[in-house]
Amino acid sequence: MNTPIYDFLCSYADSGTLRCHMPGHKGRGASPAAGLDITEISGADSLFEADGIIRESERNMSRLYGTADTFYSAAGSTLCIQAMLAAMKSEGRKVIAVRNVHRAFLNAAALLGLDVSWIMPDYTDGILSGNVSLDAVEEKLRENENACVYLTSPDYTGRMADIAGISAICRRYGAPLLVDNAHGAHLHFLPESCHPIALGADMCCDSAHKMLPALTGAAMLHTSSEKYAGMLRQCMSLFASTSPSYLIMASLDLCCKYISEQISADISANLECLRDFRAAFADRLGFAEGDPFHITIKASLSGFDGIDLAEQLRRNGVECEYADSSLVILLMSPMNTALDYAKLHAALESALADTRAAEPSGGGVVLPLPERAMSIRDAAFAPSVEIPVEEADGRICASVKVPCPPAVPIAASGEVISRECIELFRRYGIPVVLVVDERKLP
Repeated sequence: MNTPIYDFLCSYADSGTLRCHMPGHKGRGASPAAGLDITEISGADSLFEADGIIRESERNMSRLYGTADTFYSAAGSTLCIQAMLAAMKSEGRKVIAVRNVHRAFLNAAALLGLDVSWIMPDYTDGILSGNVSLDAVEEKLRENENACVYLTSPDYTGRMADIAGISAICRRYGAPLLVDNAHGAHLHFLPESCHPIALGADMCCDSAHKMLPALTGAAMLHTSSEKYAGMLRQCMSLFASTSPSYLIMASLDLCCKYISEQISADISANLECLRDFRAAFADRLGFAEGDPFHITIKASLSGFDGIDLAEQLRRNGVECEYADSSLVILLMSPMNTALDYAKLHAALESALADTRAAEPSGGGVVLPLPERAMSIRDAAFAPSVEIPVEEADGRICASVKVPCPPAVPIAASGEVISRECIELFRRYGIPVVLVVDERKLP
């Protein structure tokens, strides 16, 4: 497959052209990649008016994923989430969302002035992961006309929702299905595609940098609908910089070539290694089900403290994606090799030997939906003050301040922080929260 963006950048870097244009480094000195870092010069196309090399590359990617259209983002899945919700705002739709959203969703809801009707999942691995009931989705759609449904799949632990089942319900009610698929850019290329677009979603975002060989910030917004294909690029332009990184776009271009030529073989080799790895520890560790590339160790259920286990892995040269007292998440990708799995196997063996076992304990939580006192927008833009979580009982959450990873909200903007919320803040090591300073409200 051709790589029109990357080829143009290389040709320009080799041309010797005097750069009387941005960026200020002029192709020199800033970094080894400076020669390929350009702006929208003649022939380079323009991301939000793309009709040249960028559009050609996007169409290549769209064909690989089987979408109605695909658009590049140099600002991660955050920009794609903003654009999907802006499209729903333009149609005046009510947003129904499964609660374990990324904080980027809440920030977009604040910017767009969206009210959200929440579906609380049956949490199985802390606040990060839970089952989404089809009945709950249908009940919300019966209660809310002209709505859309938004969910995260895979979630942070790799658990995947029943997108095919949910999309069938959404179609009956004329509700678009939006999926945060940031952790699932590879899913279309598994032996049987379980990518959201293939399963019936109307729109989804993929963070290419999370699971594919692309630079951080590289993402894609896919749609299965010609209707939304005509409006999503404009929606993206409402939030994005007018100076998108050509290095990031070139990495998407090269990623497209990788997908077309190499990903199937790499996935096949990795799936075998992943099966062998899990089998080797099956008698000592519990693993969460879902995307095979997420190795989610149920540490507490296996008699270990996840934070201790992660620290032992770190001492043995392995840095995990995420750890808390209940879980350790090791995020692999098609780019991993058999040698990587051998190193991981040895490190985990050593970590288990050096980590003191404890009594197995459950990892689930029960969090009632907090009471809402203000809209998301009003709370996010209200005067606020940072206070210790121990002092937050009964206060109204302002902007959500949750570390990333995992960036899943415990209390959303505008909600009253309860004792249950405070216990969860403590569990996830969050010492302070932003609350509305009610003394300064009009």
